[in-house]
Amino acid sequence: MNLHQNPSPSQWSGRKSSLPEYWHQVIQILPNLAFEASATKKVGLMGYSGEEGVRRNQGRLGTGEGPAAIRKGLGTLAHHLPDNLPILDYGDIFTWEGDLEATHQVITDLTYQLLKSNHFPVWLGGGHDLAFAHGSGVLQFAQENGKKLGIVNLDSHFDLRPLVDGKGHSGSPFYQLASNFPSQFHYLALGIQRAANPKSLFQAAEKLNTKFLVMEDFRLQRWEYIKEQISWFLDQVDALYLSVDLDGFSSAYAPGVSAPSPMGFDPEVAFKVFDLLGKSKKLISLDVVELNPTYDQDQATARLAARCVEYVLRKNFG
Repeated sequence: MNLHQNPSPSQWSGRKSSLPEYWHQVIQILPNLAFEASATKKVGLMGYSGEEGVRRNQGRLGTGEGPAAIRKGLGTLAHHLPDNLPILDYGDIFTWEGDLEATHQVITDLTYQLLKSNHFPVWLGGGHDLAFAHGSGVLQFAQENGKKLGIVNLDSHFDLRPLVDGKGHSGSPFYQLASNFPSQFHYLALGIQRAANPKSLFQAAEKLNTKFLVMEDFRLQRWEYIKEQISWFLDQVDALYLSVDLDGFSSAYAPGVSAPSPMGFDPEVAFKVFDLLGKSKKLISLDVVELNPTYDQDQATARLAARCVEYVLRKNFG
């Protein structure tokens, strides 16, 4: 079964300009997963238009439309990345008849191929179960290249829940990564809410040596402390995979998610983290997940997701 859908030029539009000043003018659409294999560094966009993991985790359905909404948000943004940095859209991966495991294997393989061919992968979700598949590909690549990988997750949840009936879901991706890569699992979670994580998950985090900042500490007034904790983590690793779960933001900024929270963090502190991570020059892969356009308001969450992608790339390649 082919689980790939080619990219659609119709998802990329924006303000007209005689010069290539906007993302929709510089994006390159490449069908049939024909990865550009030159030695040139490039950005490879891929969407995960799946919500089976959210369904299994009893979340609100609608995340399957997330990638298209993020692309539409990206297309309108002004382009400030280096002119010699290609941005390539390779389309979407979907799930067929609930077979999430087959989808995950495809995503893992594609992530590894993207990294091997000098891409900076950017996965657009879709449920956060994407992080297991995406992270597996990044960990395989890092291990092969002798790199100690750090995982940074901005989220209200640890996503360390156990499997259900032996199957993964949107609440289990980092538990699965820890199980499959026990000696390589180095995890920092930012924005964790006690009300959204039972004691058993804090115990699981401690057992897995997870570093984390709870919501009360993840606010701008605590920036020096946040910076100190992140900088310590950065010093321990050679490369970084960043996962941004939009449900970590306050629902005032991100209403269109599977699990909204009025007590989440604000974009200002998140973007300061992106700045710090980008300046480290250790970032090698990114995903932005849990956009649910069904519940969005005036595309606010989709626009925030697009801004996250643009800002991380600009700071990483600027």
